[in-house]
Amino acid sequence: MTFADALLGQDELPRLPISPQQAERARAAATRRLHPVDLADAVITLVERTAAVDGDRLAVTDDTRRLSYAGLAAEARRLASLLERSGAGPGTVVAVGGERNAAVIAGFLAIELLGAVYVPADATWPAARVAEVLTRAGAALLLDAGAGAASPTLAAGAGAVSPTLAAGAREAGVRLVRAGEAVAQPLWSGPARLDGPDQPRYMLFTSGSTGRPKGAVVEHQGMLNHLHAKVVDLGLTAGDTVAQTAPLGFDISIWQMLCPLVVGGRVRVVGDATAYDSVAFARLIGAEDITIVELVPTMVRLLLDDLATAARTGPPDAPSGTGLLGGLRWMLATGEELPTEVARRWLREMPHAGLVNAYGPTECSDDVTHHTVTAADLDLLRLPIGGPVVNADLYVLRHEDDGWHACETGETGELFVGGVCVGRGYAGDHDRTREAFFQDPFHDTPTGRLYRTGDAVLALPGGALQYLGRVDRQVKIAGVRMELGEIEAVLQRHPSVGAVAVVVRDFAR
Repeated sequence: MTFADALLGQDELPRLPISPQQAERARAAATRRLHPVDLADAVITLVERTAAVDGDRLAVTDDTRRLSYAGLAAEARRLASLLERSGAGPGTVVAVGGERNAAVIAGFLAIELLGAVYVPADATWPAARVAEVLTRAGAALLLDAGAGAASPTLAAGAGAVSPTLAAGAREAGVRLVRAGEAVAQPLWSGPARLDGPDQPRYMLFTSGSTGRPKGAVVEHQGMLNHLHAKVVDLGLTAGDTVAQTAPLGFDISIWQMLCPLVVGGRVRVVGDATAYDSVAFARLIGAEDITIVELVPTMVRLLLDDLATAARTGPPDAPSGTGLLGGLRWMLATGEELPTEVARRWLREMPHAGLVNAYGPTECSDDVTHHTVTAADLDLLRLPIGGPVVNADLYVLRHEDDGWHACETGETGELFVGGVCVGRGYAGDHDRTREAFFQDPFHDTPTGRLYRTGDAVLALPGGALQYLGRVDRQVKIAGVRMELGEIEAVLQRHPSVGAVAVVVRDFAR
């Protein structure tokens, strides 16, 4: 089965059971934000345009390397040659594994050059998880980017292959390729292979109630639209530096490592040792002029707590939290509900840096709403998640016996997403694709698809939405989305377990 066969076409999706009258009401009540975005270029093309006029401009830095735009473009083309010689081509699924580093970003751009599909394989995963993701993705290759990059300065000490990646690749029968081998490769020639904006660009695995993860496929147009949504709403420029802190398996890792490259900015890849040490992270932000950070709200709380503790116990002349983060322009909170009290503390302690409450499912190219938190929001029990990002359509519907009905302002319903951001569905899983994806009955959009989020929201006056939780049993803990049914299904596999029930308890309250 080819990768194309693993995906349903738009005409193979079910129709949403909604009457013409209710569909018209839903159209009238929907929040849309149309904005012109050029979706014709690959990210690597934009990188090379910057390299052509300012090749020495810094593009990506990590704990050991500094890559200019010219250096990043060259590394991507060497990796593309390596991958093509190893069997990758248009439509091939290529996994990239290793810890966060500059080589992972170059690997993504190399995959884009070849017209292949990116899927991450985090080196912190157990080998069994790596093998399952590789198998379910239909990966042909696994690029170990943690083994060294395509740079002459690192070629001699490329390092050992991650044992979990190697074991997972063996179990899945997937060829393992080391990024360091690209040093001797010629630059791959030719433009990026982009057949059209609907070309599958990457696949990320989310939780599944059957105990098996779902491979959500995002198209090029959805990914690029989301990058531009961040540029538009954050006012991102070539002077900005974005911290890449997310694990590779998280959808926010995509925009963190690519968005600055669209406008000539810089990506600062932050390793786990620093990312999980709030004070060290704050010092890095100040020392390297990082201007934009995105964290789960739990980590925002820890950052504020640890900076306050350091201020009380540190030497009198130590810089304050505000001093360390004085150059920060934006903090984005996503992945779980942002508590009002955390927002109150941020606005009070970091008044110079805006706070954005972001929301979005992996299946829709990441965030579909942005909301800049203001003091007026703090009177609400739950903070708004805001309105749509550019070119996303949001519908609030409630289900009744005769089908779906449109919700009015002040009513609670389930959130549906349409527009260019909607992904292709779940690779190789047609049943679950048909449960969540529908033909869009409301507007003629570039994808023609509508996604059912499973999230309950309240339509607020003015068009903003308020997140109220899941309508099913899926939960988020510390930003990690999981379904209780998946945990139960895995535990049930043990021969000593007769029955199991999983519940969530919050001991912090």
